[in-house]
Amino acid sequence: MGHLAGIGLVWGAVFIYAASNSIVSLLITVGEQNPVEGRNPISFCNVLFIGNLAALVALIFIFGRDWTRKNLKGLSAVDWSALTISAILSSAVSPSLFFFALEHTKVTNVVLIGRIEPPLILLLSALFLSEKLDRWALAGSLVAVVGAAVVVLGQEGDARLGLGVGELSALGASLSFAASTTFSKWRLKHIPMGIFAIYRTAFGTVVFFVAAIYLFGIGHFQDAFRPIVWQYVAVYGAVIVVLGTLFWNFGLKWSRSSDVSLAASFSPVAGVAFAILLVNEPMTANLFLGGSVVIAGIVLGQFGCRLTEGARKRFAEIRSRKEAATGSGAAMEQEGGIGFKGV
Repeated sequence: MGHLAGIGLVWGAVFIYAASNSIVSLLITVGEQNPVEGRNPISFCNVLFIGNLAALVALIFIFGRDWTRKNLKGLSAVDWSALTISAILSSAVSPSLFFFALEHTKVTNVVLIGRIEPPLILLLSALFLSEKLDRWALAGSLVAVVGAAVVVLGQEGDARLGLGVGELSALGASLSFAASTTFSKWRLKHIPMGIFAIYRTAFGTVVFFVAAIYLFGIGHFQDAFRPIVWQYVAVYGAVIVVLGTLFWNFGLKWSRSSDVSLAASFSPVAGVAFAILLVNEPMTANLFLGGSVVIAGIVLGQFGCRLTEGARKRFAEIRSRKEAATGSGAAMEQEGGIGFKGV
């Protein structure tokens, strides 16, 4: 597989993940229209649980070979503790809050609030990991956040600036995801990608399942294996989770970090477009204005990064090679630009 194919896979993954918010919203609506004894069988808990199981199967298929005795013996107790914290934040807390947000606010709001993740990750990396702050990337990310705020805080017909429970949940999910990514970059770069991804998904799924049972009772999952749930959620898991995972990880292997960064930066634009096309969210003047500012931020960040790329290569050739290499470091470096991936 060549470089162009790798770029195509990365862009395919970005569009698949961008559609996940709208598809989750559609699934929840389908469940509301087909209640079982007054309950919505396609609840966010059922979608998240089954989606995580589908992701786990895909990850084992791709990265199962990393689970060797030699690799496992190379991990310390501190490594396992770090993996566990990352799993709880990224595979249980963040997706739970994202799904809850999708039940209580517009898809476009969830997509745009997620724009707070890139500048947060940049700032946290500079503060706690002593990484050099990319001012162009930070400036572009902050401009995109301003554009998101224009949309979210200035809804048509609502003169009051405020955040509802859905928006606050999306904000909490973004904060949790940024903390997880920063923590992972700090401690987990040397851990093989397969161990990192499989353990994070598996343990996060278990934590989510136990927490849901504790909060809502075992009956909360009583509809998880009904035919209507699998009829729709199995397709969601196959397309969004499995295909997205395959495209993303193989795309990382065959493309440069700069290509991945460019594709990931267009995730919010694609997310809003899917919200308009799939769930018929209106294209308001407010959304057009805020969306234009988001795009301007993306262009600013990308232009600045391209402008200084030559200088960075001259003074950090070794670092550039590491960024282009395959592994958990490269994956974690780029996933902050994507945000919610359906699991």
